Amino acid sequence: MRFRAAFRVCESRNRAQLLLQPQASRSFSQLPINSQRPSFGIAFDIDGVVLRGRVPIGGSPQALRRLYGDSGALKVPFLFLTNGGGVPETRRATELSELLGVHILPSQVVQGHSPFKTLLKRFENELIIATGKGEPAVVMSEYGFKKVLSLDEYASYFENIDPVSQYKLWTTKQESGNGSDPKKLVPKYNATSDRVKAAFVVSDPVDWGRDIQVLCDILRSGGLPGHKNTQQPPLYFAADDLEYQAAFPFERLGMGAFRIALESVFNRIHCNALEYVSFGKPNPFVFKNAEAILRQLQSSCNDNAIDNGDVGSNPFKTIYMIGDNPLVDIKGARQAGHPWFSILTRTGVFRGKDNHAEFPADLVVDTVEEAVDYILTEESTS
Repeated sequence: MRFRAAFRVCESRNRAQLLLQPQASRSFSQLPINSQRPSFGIAFDIDGVVLRGRVPIGGSPQALRRLYGDSGALKVPFLFLTNGGGVPETRRATELSELLGVHILPSQVVQGHSPFKTLLKRFENELIIATGKGEPAVVMSEYGFKKVLSLDEYASYFENIDPVSQYKLWTTKQESGNGSDPKKLVPKYNATSDRVKAAFVVSDPVDWGRDIQVLCDILRSGGLPGHKNTQQPPLYFAADDLEYQAAFPFERLGMGAFRIALESVFNRIHCNALEYVSFGKPNPFVFKNAEAILRQLQSSCNDNAIDNGDVGSNPFKTIYMIGDNPLVDIKGARQAGHPWFSILTRTGVFRGKDNHAEFPADLVVDTVEEAVDYILTEESTS
């Protein structure tokens, strides 16, 4: 039986679904600011909304600057809610700050693998494997997991585990500090005798063939390749996006596509079906977590505000989810229900003239700048 939870799609709220026409932008300083802390927050997707590759799109730098005061202090609580990842939130915040021209805090970056922190108590001192682009082992180590190996390094301790490695033109940098020759590697842990207690797909894998082979070895052997044990270690995916918008004009296959490939192969060679847990949008847990983080950010907004009760405890009237993927961003916001309001942009996965048929957004716009303009105008008159 799979570990995936079945989430009920909430009934659409009684809001008119809007198609926004382009209009003149207004700066934040032109909008009235009351003495209370903001009663709304914003969650931005990244790929296809504010960036394409490493290039800002849709007027995103200008849009984000309007969420800060003249002094540079945050006026509106917002965060980035992305299924992407592969690097620690601290590093991603620095990268976003440089690309978008505003100061982004690590707490404003919620990546697909951020919920892995909740599993620390269970696996803190157990041998775990992390795979994906970037630095998956570093990510897990920064979360506090003490015995982490990247799948790159783990595979290097098993001779011939990847039967086609000699045909690959690229090389993988090893993290042990002993060079790239597997025969000279000294395992950090007893990789060839200790069982792997869990496997984490932190971001989109680079070498699908190798990763599918090694993960199948780990999962169908009870965590120790080459041995027989049908008890599968837990497997976690940071997200389950089938496609996403990157720098290439057309959508790219995402972690969900890798999961489908792994599951298909595993189920053909193993007596039991693959068991796994997927995090990331549209999982309702992700949206509840984002709301909690926004409440914390709310307490730092508008230093001149009058506090009524505990700092950061004031409920949001509205949280705006700005995304480009109806099956991920819009579906997730709809499932989360009140106070989420979904805004769909045409700069990424979605390119339609009208709203999405299966998961219609509350509002459809061309760019993220138009979305922010709508929000600030709406909130100034509410």
